[in-house]
Formats: sequence, C-alpha cells, structure tokens
Amino acid sequence: MTDPATSLHELLKSHVDSGPLPGAVALVARHNRVAVQAVGSLDATGTTPMTRDTIFRIASLTKPIIAAAVMLLVEDGRFALGDPVGRWLPELAAPYAVRSPTGPIEDVVPVTRPITVFDLLTFRAGYGFPSDFSLPAVGPLFTELTQGPPQPQLVPAPDEWLARLARIPLLYQPGEAWLYNTCSDILGVLIARVSGRSLPDFLADRLFEPLGMVDTGFAVPRGRLDRFAYCYRGTSTGGLDLVDPPAGQWSSPPAFPSGAGGLVSTVDDCHAFARLLLGEGTVDGRQVLTPASVRRMTTDHLTAPQRDAAHLFLEGQGWGFGGSVDVAAVDPWNVPGRYGWVGGTGTAAHIVPSTGTATILLTQFEMSGPTPPTLMRDFWHLAAGL
Repeated sequence: MTDPATSLHELLKSHVDSGPLPGAVALVARHNRVAVQAVGSLDATGTTPMTRDTIFRIASLTKPIIAAAVMLLVEDGRFALGDPVGRWLPELAAPYAVRSPTGPIEDVVPVTRPITVFDLLTFRAGYGFPSDFSLPAVGPLFTELTQGPPQPQLVPAPDEWLARLARIPLLYQPGEAWLYNTCSDILGVLIARVSGRSLPDFLADRLFEPLGMVDTGFAVPRGRLDRFAYCYRGTSTGGLDLVDPPAGQWSSPPAFPSGAGGLVSTVDDCHAFARLLLGEGTVDGRQVLTPASVRRMTTDHLTAPQRDAAHLFLEGQGWGFGGSVDVAAVDPWNVPGRYGWVGGTGTAAHIVPSTGTATILLTQFEMSGPTPPTLMRDFWHLAAGL
C-alpha cells in the first residue's frame, strides 16, 4: 500500500517541478490518521522553503468560517434563520430589485419580501454574481464594492460599504436564485452589528481561540511575515506576475474585514476548523457548535433549477451555508455529502462526514476563473483513494 505522505509529496512535487506553481502545502486526514506535505517555496525565487506552518491568503475558504460564526449567534438566540436582516442592517430593509436580470439597471421594482438570515446563508438574497457576468446589475459590484479578488486595503469601512451596496438593485428577488460571494460580506457586517464587536474580535473569541487557530486572521503580524507566502497569478506566456508580497495588502488590519475572502490561515488551522465540522461541533471534547448547526451548514438547500443556473461556480453541486455540498458522484472525488469550498488564491478545503475525511490544499497561485485547476482535481482524486 502506498504511503499517503509519499503520494502527497509526489503529487505536489510534480506540479511544482512542471511550473509555474512555486509551492504548496496539502493535508489529508481520515479520523486520527493525518498526512501533511509541504513542497516548493514561499516565493518564485525559491529562496524560502514552504513549510507546514506557512501562512496563506485563503480567500473564499473564509466563507464557511463566517457561516459558522452566524450559527453561533443563532445558538445565542440573537436572531433566527427566518428573521429579516433589516432590523440590524436597515440599509437593506427595503431594497429594490431589477425587473428583469437582463434589463436595464434603472428599471426596478420593490422586493416581494424582506431578505432573511437564511437568504444570506444560502446565497439567495439577490446580491452576488451569476453565471453570466455581463448582466447590467452585476457591474456595480465590481466598480462600487471592489468585489472580486480580495484587495483588503482598497475596500471602504463596513458602514460605507453597506451604504454603497444599498444603492445597487438586487439581481433577483430574495429566495429566487443562488448568486456568488456578496452574501458572505453582508454576513460579516451582520455579525459585527448584532454582536456589538468587530468581526475580527468576534471570530477570535468565539472560533479561533477555542479551536487553537493561532495563525488565522485578517492580517499577518509583523513577527510572522517571514512565514507568509507571496501571491502570484499566471501570465499568458506561462510565467508569474506578483499579486501581493508578504508586506503588502495583508500586513496591516483592513478597514473592511471581508467575510467573503479576507482571512489568512495555515493548513493546521484549516484542519482545526474541519475537525470541528467532522466532530459535529465538538473538538477535543469542547462543544463549540451544536450538531444541529453543523448539519444545517453541511446540507444542500438549493433547488435543482437553482443548482443548474449556478453551473459556472457549482458544476452541478449544491450549497449549504458557506460551502458547496456534493449531491451526485459525477467524478471519483465527488462523494454525496462532501462539504467545503475553494478559494480564488489557489486554496481548497473539504470534509466528507461519512468517512471522517478532511482534505486541504493551500497554494499561492491564483485561480484563473471559477473552474478548479488541474492540481486541485488531481489532489481530490488522490485523496479519494488514500
């Protein structure tokens, strides 16, 4: 039988050696058996080796963590899933939606019902990205909100950000369609307003400290920048462009801590969060979430037409709270019930509750679009067989 650590090392090394990926860290855990490998370097020059404790921009792997934080407030009795969010986010209490997604942005109608917490968690509030980016009401998400690849130092503070969002009409009526990304940022603002604390402070106190996620946050302290990977994107000629150095966008706290993609973390911190979900809310004997909250997070809540319409992002899979849920075994690595998500900076983290498995892949090489790159798919195929 092939040793899991050896298989992981060979897979990562083959992708690093073939370029242009500078390095990667991967983990596959099944119950108490954990295999971790770090290959390559933190930067394109190869001067600093990649290590198990390398810090990465995890991008959209932030989304499941934000969903868990929302469920903590539900358990605290601060709100229910069906509550309208206008009580805490008055900017969104009476929004307008475009009459037709393909129509002009000025042609709007009142919403048929309020936006609820559940709408935000399931990405069906009416805000976000559809499979067709050319729709008129999508453009302002980029121009007004700096949505897209995380750029934490360029986004306005939460109150101003939400005020700008309120001036953009919904693309669909609440509950109608799954739209990507924006709802997690709204949830981050909601958490702060309901808890009366900043989002970083709430996450640190209620999730990161209890789980021992010591390197997870919205910025990297100066003393840890030597462990922070550079971030790159590929060029048309097969080379690398530097997107962000360690002393760049994440070297100081942002005005807007993005619930959609602002966190940095390590493979072991991501594993701690995965263990929380696999343990139905309990890690090392400590109850952080209830089993009911974890089940809600990891259950598909979409209709078949909603899944089909979101094909660019979901590839036929469903959506829970903050992450996708496999609903069909369309590939060898698809296991019904597998929950998790990918990050645009080249990251992926999933759990398979039925087998007690966690798979985590962290790189510093940006994805070129919503479709997972070859390395991710190769990693999932390998992990499924270990």
